[in-house]
Amino acid sequence: MTEKNYHELIKGRIYIGGADDVQDVLKKENVDVAFDLRAEAPEEIYHDNRVHSPIVDNATNQEESIQKSIEHVVHAYNEGKKVYFHCQGGSNRTGTVAIGTLLAIGEAKTIEEAEQKAKNARPKINVKPEMKEALRKIYPNS
Repeated sequence: MTEKNYHELIKGRIYIGGADDVQDVLKKENVDVAFDLRAEAPEEIYHDNRVHSPIVDNATNQEESIQKSIEHVVHAYNEGKKVYFHCQGGSNRTGTVAIGTLLAIGEAKTIEEAEQKAKNARPKINVKPEMKEALRKIYPNS
């Protein structure tokens, strides 16, 4: 049996990983929608389920794009869909949206708690300081 490179953030509902894992997760988990968080992503559609929700890596003032990506994920989740989201490698932007998603759906009360849960799900998550700062602006009481 091959090991999967993507991970479950919310069991059976929300999956996270990298760009190379899209086809694998779509096939194995019957994901309804996959959010591509890469700003540098090619515009061609890889599959019918892809939604481009770009976040620029290594930039400041990312609150709007991060919040929009989180809202996309949460909306799909609340509609009962199985969701996958990814950036290139599945550590910074994916981790950022994972933290925000956990806060938004009430699975964590603080950014630190959400980050720990996200890292428990996907150990390679490594959210950069500018992304954490954006999360603090989006979730000032967390």
